[in-house]
Amino acid sequence: MTVAIAFVIRLMRQPLIIAYIVAGIIAGPMFFNLLHGDKDMYEAFAQFGVVLLLFIIGLNLNFKHLKSIGRASFITGIGQVLFTSIVGVLLLLALDFSLLSAIYLAVAITFSSTIIIMKLLSDKKETETVYGRHTIGLMLVQDVIAVLIMIFIGIMKDGNGLTSSFLALALKGVVVLAIIILVSRYLLPKLLNRISNSSELLFIFTVTWCFGLASVLYFLGFSIEIGAIIAGISLSSSPYQLEIASRIKPLRDFFLILFFIVLGSQMAIGSMNSIWIPGIALSLFILIGNPLILYLIFRMLKFTRRNSFLAGLTAAQVSEFGFVVLFTGGQVVHLDENLVSIFTLVAITTIFISSYMIIYSNKIYKILLPFFNLFGPDKHRQRERVPAMYDTWVVGYHRIGMRVCYALKKTKTKFSVIDYDPSAIHELNKRNIPAIFGDIADAEFLGSLPIAGARMIIMTIPSLDDQINLIRQVRRLNSKIIILASAYHYEHSKILYAVGADYVMMPHLLGANWISGVLMNKRLTKKYFTTLKDEQVGGIENMLPV
Repeated sequence: MTVAIAFVIRLMRQPLIIAYIVAGIIAGPMFFNLLHGDKDMYEAFAQFGVVLLLFIIGLNLNFKHLKSIGRASFITGIGQVLFTSIVGVLLLLALDFSLLSAIYLAVAITFSSTIIIMKLLSDKKETETVYGRHTIGLMLVQDVIAVLIMIFIGIMKDGNGLTSSFLALALKGVVVLAIIILVSRYLLPKLLNRISNSSELLFIFTVTWCFGLASVLYFLGFSIEIGAIIAGISLSSSPYQLEIASRIKPLRDFFLILFFIVLGSQMAIGSMNSIWIPGIALSLFILIGNPLILYLIFRMLKFTRRNSFLAGLTAAQVSEFGFVVLFTGGQVVHLDENLVSIFTLVAITTIFISSYMIIYSNKIYKILLPFFNLFGPDKHRQRERVPAMYDTWVVGYHRIGMRVCYALKKTKTKFSVIDYDPSAIHELNKRNIPAIFGDIADAEFLGSLPIAGARMIIMTIPSLDDQINLIRQVRRLNSKIIILASAYHYEHSKILYAVGADYVMMPHLLGANWISGVLMNKRLTKKYFTTLKDEQVGGIENMLPV
């Protein structure tokens, strides 16, 4: 059923996230109730997708990035929560809700969906843009506030001391953070160097680290979302970061599909007569009010109009966290029985519409650009963090690649090396040569590199299939780039030329030409070969300290 719906949605050129939510709604109690028997299992699988998504987001952050976005993220996160909750309470009171019900429903609609925002930004490859990084930052701030709210509700339920609980959580947070920083700085690099020789072991360790750390933090009272992001951040400075992300993404996508199906299945709407007016009013408030307040806050912080607008659009939906707030709150105090149904209507409306708003945000901004221009030129500027660009990429370091790097260094060419051997990466790092650990057979890994913007690619690896894979992917993006491949068989060279290589190096042929030239020398004496040996050894030794 999900495949059929996804196929139809794709034909309509709509985001697949819509297909997954629709499939969940059809499979849920509103229609066929197909998930009733295995609800707990599906929800557990859905949570796996949440953890893996946020883990990968954390991989793209590091402590320096968090420091640079901290102030702006804190101000926008706090500002958006305060604005939405206060105006939400006033709006609900005007609609004749009781004060207690208005407060709980206003809190429920306050938080934007971290999962949906992260997924759509990842699909658009905009998590590393200025607005993308600050959006992720304010989502982290919202997650922290959500944890504090849940602690407060839990204290009301259990009757424990408020001050002591918050102090205990803060103390645990400081201790855990200090331990994670020490482990990520001193232990993880050594451990990853030992296991990175095996792609399977690296994958298993990464998954274990992700879920293990997230579970520990959850046990200590933090949200599992925060735990997953911190697990990713702890590995973000590793040279194996890109390879780890590319291995995890397929697993993430599978479980995220289940998450959105489960989310859709939870959307059950009761009597429309009593919920449609407050539901539509709150939906309009979230779709218009949240983007507006975030736009104004970002502008006050001197962000460009474009970045402020794009960041604002991301917050135009409610979070699945709202269901938790209403369910938990209902166990503490008596709430209006229609609150969950109203929130469900708001969730369906805002998630559907905001998904389109985020996906087509750049087009929407271009449409509204004449309106923005009425206020004169934009006085604020931000620098986008552009990924490092190289004139040449060398694929494979040992043997031929070593000599190639030596030549490129001598000619002062800006280049980087891709290799799947941890010892090669370690050696290159010692010599201050830019190097990336990864497998070029992995399309996800290749897609994460700005490799198609280079002037030349030099492949020294023996694998025919891997070279074909890289050539085809690069040629789809750039037909002018010079690609040098390598082959050990004549038939392989013909295949590489056919798929788009500009020149194929054949080491045995080059070696044969060289030795034949040597043998044509009429003075084949022992002294002559000793001279050749000295030149060879000296050349290698001179080449090593690149």
